[in-house]
Amino acid sequence: MPVPTKERPRRIDPRLLRRTRGSRLALAVDAALGVLAALLVLAQAVLIAHIAARSFDGAALRTLSVPLVALCVVVTARAIAAWGFDVVGRLAAADVLGVIRGDLVRNRLSDTSAGLDAKDDAELAVAAVAGIDALETVFARVLPQLVLAVVVPAAVLVLVAAIDPLSALLMLLTLPLVPVFMWLIGRTTERRALARWQELSLLSSHFLDVVRGLPTLRAFNRGEAQAERIDQVGERYRKATMEMLRLAFLSGAVLDLAATLGVALIAVTVGVRLVEGDIEFEAALTVLLLAPELYLPLRNLASQFHAGADGTAVAGRLLDAAALPAPVAASSPIPAAATVRFDRVSFRYPRAGRAALEQVGLELAPGETVALVGSSGSGKSTVARLLLRLAEPSEGRILAGGTDIAACDPDQWRRGIAWLPQHPTLLHGSIADNIRLGAPDAGDELVRDAAEAAGAAEFISELPAGYETTVGDGGRPLSAGETQRIALARALLRDAPLLILDEPTANLDPASAELVRAAVDRCRQGRTVLVIAHDDELASRADRIVRLGAAAS
Repeated sequence: MPVPTKERPRRIDPRLLRRTRGSRLALAVDAALGVLAALLVLAQAVLIAHIAARSFDGAALRTLSVPLVALCVVVTARAIAAWGFDVVGRLAAADVLGVIRGDLVRNRLSDTSAGLDAKDDAELAVAAVAGIDALETVFARVLPQLVLAVVVPAAVLVLVAAIDPLSALLMLLTLPLVPVFMWLIGRTTERRALARWQELSLLSSHFLDVVRGLPTLRAFNRGEAQAERIDQVGERYRKATMEMLRLAFLSGAVLDLAATLGVALIAVTVGVRLVEGDIEFEAALTVLLLAPELYLPLRNLASQFHAGADGTAVAGRLLDAAALPAPVAASSPIPAAATVRFDRVSFRYPRAGRAALEQVGLELAPGETVALVGSSGSGKSTVARLLLRLAEPSEGRILAGGTDIAACDPDQWRRGIAWLPQHPTLLHGSIADNIRLGAPDAGDELVRDAAEAAGAAEFISELPAGYETTVGDGGRPLSAGETQRIALARALLRDAPLLILDEPTANLDPASAELVRAAVDRCRQGRTVLVIAHDDELASRADRIVRLGAAAS
């Protein structure tokens, strides 16, 4: 959880506006529809006033047929423009939010350490789901309404100034009341929205921690206490939400009062002048019809601002998480043809209290099998993450043939690496498809050869559907050893010059562990292999053993 900040969030983060580049055309069309709607507002008021004035003068209905038809056309066009304004705004918002979602996913899968610290998973999940949904209001409603709030009052003032300068002056004097109230209320709204999102993040993080620790809580009979704690955090979130809603209702009443007073002042002034004969009926009626339209866009903007306050409150956190690393254009050395060396490498996980690695020196010669051993938490798996460029060193460099791999394209670098994680995952699909994840274009024969090399061919052939057996979620359950061997076959099918095996025999029974050890022995030929192991038997088969914090042996 981030430490709550007292800094007031900005209204609209400039980074959000930069994300609109791909949707500029849709936003331009939306703005044009807003301008058209403003012009139609003026035309509607003028036509209604004209028809009413002619009717009071005793004009026959047939002489008003043209203005009546024009009024019907204007009203219909205004409805269509309003509908198009809303639809195009939502389409533009969908495009922008799609870009943000894509950047967020790419960032979490990129070569930075963004996805390594699970402490903020719940907060980020809230921001990525509810936060992005809240941002839709900003792009689909707040920004388009901002266009109307600028265009419509300006158009009304220009037309009224041409009809009756005194009424235009009164409008110009009363109009600033609404933006002033909006500004005063908006400052409080932003603070309340930020506080509400912090409470929601706290609730989500705490709930996630409780779910992860359910077995421990039940073992120590502490479930009831956690239920009470969740109830307390939920109550704080409820209060923050109710404060936000109360502020929204009160601000709506204040803005309505300001707009009503402005319209009333104009109506009284026009009425008195009409009685005294200082203004004609048609001009007076036109001014009265346009007066509410002057304040309406600003009142709507205030309403949409409250609806989009959640989005602006979480925008900074969301955009920080979606920030992509700068692209690189260097070529990647091939691990098989180059020595890989850790040059005084240190690494610290985000928000961790201590370094996971401290001044590590490690060398992998081409064709060599190195066993990396050490106590739990010594950073062995972190070494694998750094080699895979799922994280970047906090200090030091990782060199391949003298080239810092940080200057290499991550995708190109990873093409030369095969990885067997400590806890491999099988996706829903056939065994053959799961093995092909290492090389999607591989044929059936290569898949079978990889399974044979990994020691998985025998048990696969005994399954009813063989390599077409469905595994993963909802599929046939496999033992830990069988899953490990399929994952090893996946890594071998990649036929990469550098093979990283992270605890390949962990949590396996003796028979399964021996099968995996034999498979590792078979796959060493022609590859550089880094074996991360607690298994002394597996480590003893390596060309060299490196203990973190100790010299090579």
